[in-house]
Amino acid sequence: MQGSKGKMNRRGSDCKATEAKIVVSGKMGVGKSALVVRYLTKRFIWEYDPTLESTYRHQITIEDDVMNMEILDTAGQLGEDSTNQWEGHVRWGDGFLLVYSVDDRESFENIAQLKNFLDDIKKPRNVSMVMMANKTDLERERVVSTDEGEKLAQTLACAYYEGSALLGDGVIGEAFEELCREVRRRKMMEGKQRRRSSSQQVKQAFNRVLTKIYS
Repeated sequence: MQGSKGKMNRRGSDCKATEAKIVVSGKMGVGKSALVVRYLTKRFIWEYDPTLESTYRHQITIEDDVMNMEILDTAGQLGEDSTNQWEGHVRWGDGFLLVYSVDDRESFENIAQLKNFLDDIKKPRNVSMVMMANKTDLERERVVSTDEGEKLAQTLACAYYEGSALLGDGVIGEAFEELCREVRRRKMMEGKQRRRSSSQQVKQAFNRVLTKIYS
């Protein structure tokens, strides 16, 4: 599915677009696919095959930079039978949207497990991630409070959003775009570090040449 393109600007047209590979993860049934489809199409679809993984492309503009998003909607959940597959997803991804449902405490408790798995694979780098609580329309069935979600996000040092794929509030878009901002900031920092390292290597090589000439 091809998402609508963000507005092109002068800077975006002159510079290569930043790539953002986004992995949407969480327990089966929390509404990962519904969130992705709602974000990309503004529509809500009731039924999905939970065993299928889908990849979507979308383009947005973040702080005057064009970003090409590739969103992986993962199937199932982390477990012994899927560890290798999940490891591949983690190594592929630049940023991670970790989703739980407010009416499912197990899905909430699964977030910390997912974060630990991300840290193990991505170390020593910090992980770009956002927490998303879904199904806030089920207020009567809610078993995970907003306060609990905010406290866990603070512990995990990430942004936190809660909303409803069914109702289609703007929070869903905000969560995806904040994750893209995190990916963009991290890539900019890594680019500066690579340029600094390359410059130092050139300087060291030049100094070695001069040493040989004058020795």
